[in-house]
Amino acid sequence: MPILGLGLHVIVAILFAVHVWRTGQERWWLLVLFMFPLLGSFVYGLTVWLPEMSRSRGGRKVVRGLRDTLNPGRELREAQDAFEHSATMANRVRVADALQASGRNGDAIAAYREALRGVHADDADIQVRLARALLENDEAPAARELLESLIARRPDFKSAEGHLIYARAVAASGDRARAREEFETLIGYFAGIEPRARYVEILDGWGEHAAAARLVEESLSHIKHMPAGARRLNEEWIRRLKHASVRAVAPP
Repeated sequence: MPILGLGLHVIVAILFAVHVWRTGQERWWLLVLFMFPLLGSFVYGLTVWLPEMSRSRGGRKVVRGLRDTLNPGRELREAQDAFEHSATMANRVRVADALQASGRNGDAIAAYREALRGVHADDADIQVRLARALLENDEAPAARELLESLIARRPDFKSAEGHLIYARAVAASGDRARAREEFETLIGYFAGIEPRARYVEILDGWGEHAAAARLVEESLSHIKHMPAGARRLNEEWIRRLKHASVRAVAPP
């Protein structure tokens, strides 16, 4: 259906042209997109946009979402087929990851726990994944307990993602003082923007709107000095910060 007199394929071509300009792609892509908006957009999306999106965490979610829209449950089916063909630990964990990505957190928890058997009983990476599934399943105290046990047994283990999951679990458990410590530490070293965006949302949830607004302002200033590539990798979290900024200035 035409939108403002333009076909949808032309709108897509314009959006991809903006992507070409913002990300520094070869300028001849502009010629391809506007001379052949339908075919050009298809080729650009397949060869440039999708591979780039697949390199970021947020982008992978978008790509998975597109694939699931076209072929719902594809990754889970493929993971299950791979596990049936070869019951390796990597394939078992892949099934658990796919279950969680599809929102089946309870099944993912069972699958991760099944993976934590035998020689893999103390696998730190799988335990972090299990803690994430527990947190997403509204079992924050269990996620916190699991990670604290891991920290006690493996003080040498380092995982920025695990630290973020732990901070979120502590906050969701109601321990505000400890959550502040963890998030302030994370913000000091975490390469991405996710901890900042998560903490802003948590502060808002606590009713500490002034503190949330200060962190948004400081974070947006920090983002201005990030390389373009780093900003692209953090698009989802930058968008959430900007949304929080709009909420902060909106009248009550």
